[in-house]
Amino acid sequence: QVQLVESGGGLVQAGDSLRLSCAASGDLFTTYLLGWFRQAPGKEREFVAHIRWSGSSPTYADSVKGRFTISKDNAKNTVWLQMNSLKPEDTAVYYCALRVTWRLDFDYWGQGTQVTVSS
Repeated sequence: QVQLVESGGGLVQAGDSLRLSCAASGDLFTTYLLGWFRQAPGKEREFVAHIRWSGSSPTYADSVKGRFTISKDNAKNTVWLQMNSLKPEDTAVYYCALRVTWRLDFDYWGQGTQVTVSS
């Protein structure tokens, strides 16, 4: 079993920064990717960023490229999402997710953390 626990959400103003964290625990030996997704009210969940378990190959959605940075603390099994220059359209529930090596989908999800950006 895998557990993912997010933290760091909150209410900020446009242009501010936030850092989200995702602590992973459990059976992590077959982890391939750790990712962040978000879901705004009335919209479908969308990909934000992902990174390999090794901490390499960060990948971003075009909407956040240049503003968000995903990184991994290998010693703590924690993934960070540094979000700068936040915009009101970044308002959403942000979810951490994990994909194992033999699956194409992200099968493990955290409970989500709310990020609200006011204009």
